[in-house]
Amino acid sequence: MPVPSTPILIDYRLSDRISVPDTTLGRGSGTIRYVTAEPFLADCRARLAFDLLSHTWNAVVLWALRDGPRRPVELRERIGGISSKVLTETLRRLEFNGLVDRHARPGSPPRVDYGLTPLGRTLLAPIDAFGAWAFEHGDEVLAAQDATRPPASEEPRPHPGP
Repeated sequence: MPVPSTPILIDYRLSDRISVPDTTLGRGSGTIRYVTAEPFLADCRARLAFDLLSHTWNAVVLWALRDGPRRPVELRERIGGISSKVLTETLRRLEFNGLVDRHARPGSPPRVDYGLTPLGRTLLAPIDAFGAWAFEHGDEVLAAQDATRPPASEEPRPHPGP
């Protein structure tokens, strides 16, 4: 199997791997990464990472926890616009993926805090980079969306109902 000229995805689980020098940052670090030419494999690690960040609230909750553990009520106040149910689901999903730890504190009433795990902290830099990209290019994305929307006069009217 020939080595692709440009690495497509990094995947450490596949058996049909190709070993290539890591030159992704413009310098030969000597690090060997494994690259596959199959960009859309269901079990690809890159897809796993994008799935984690593509959920609406995951990145927001991780970012809200960047300064330290918080109680759910503090997270809701800090985030805004998230219901208790959705926050609970998000925290459980992040805990399941090893990104957040739940700490139950004894007392009356019992207190629960959530904090980032070391693995969860590793996502802060990519979330920050993605946020910077959105800040820089968000107006362009919105303009593209506006350009593809039909004018208000052409938009379908809602059905009046029974």
